Amino acid sequence: MLTGLLFAFCATVLNSGAGLLQSAAAQQSTSRTHLALRPLYVFGLVVDGLGWICTVVALRHLPVFAVQAALGLSIALTAVATWGIYGVRLRVVDRLGVGACVLGLGVVAGSAGGEAPADFSGTAIVVLVSAVAALAVAAIGVWRLTAAWPLALIAGLGFGGTSLAVRAVHVQPDSGFDVGQLAGQPATYLIGLFWVVGITTYSRALTIGSLSGVTAVFSVTEVIVPGLVGIVLLGDPIRHGWLIPFAAGLVVAVAGVVALANAPVQTTGHRRRRHVR
Repeated sequence: MLTGLLFAFCATVLNSGAGLLQSAAAQQSTSRTHLALRPLYVFGLVVDGLGWICTVVALRHLPVFAVQAALGLSIALTAVATWGIYGVRLRVVDRLGVGACVLGLGVVAGSAGGEAPADFSGTAIVVLVSAVAALAVAAIGVWRLTAAWPLALIAGLGFGGTSLAVRAVHVQPDSGFDVGQLAGQPATYLIGLFWVVGITTYSRALTIGSLSGVTAVFSVTEVIVPGLVGIVLLGDPIRHGWLIPFAAGLVVAVAGVVALANAPVQTTGHRRRRHVR
């Protein structure tokens, strides 16, 4: 369990750094083509990939619920870094929102049981296939909206789906890295599909919204939905006697998202402020 927590913490730090790099590149770009070619954005993808590897290791030792809740704490790191790097002064309501997200996600993480991951069923694979198809359609539908939160919501679901897909991959303990075994499983391809949906919508959200607001919606969605799926389809347990704190943590975290949804947008070249409409 300690190994899982260590890798989950490393993934949290790396994900926060990747978000900062990608946001800096997005704020300087006017098109997807230019964004994809910017060194900062490419470097952010590399850092994001390292964070994903740490997440995979953590998911092999802890339930989805615990890993995703740890990852959601990246919002605190992102908020502090945004203030320190860009000089963005968050409003009182934004600071309260950050605190609510951190507190709520912390309680959610503490509510998760520490049992080893369970096996995925065939029904769960069907659910994941249907989910990635629905997310792709939703992403197309909201792509040109001026509000960033729908894209951030889909991004959170997309990256949350990658965690569930990782759990769905069956690896024999004594088989090592068997490419043939991985290639023969639908879950392997689901990892890539969920990731594509997540990274495209996340990048788009960063171009039109604030880093703190996008991260808040993204992080809490990435925690709550996969965690609930893990409880329903995998039987990931809530710690005995923690049902009420678990529910309260969800409510507080969502309240924090609502508070941060209209946070000010930072620009890297000038310290201006505007609000997402």
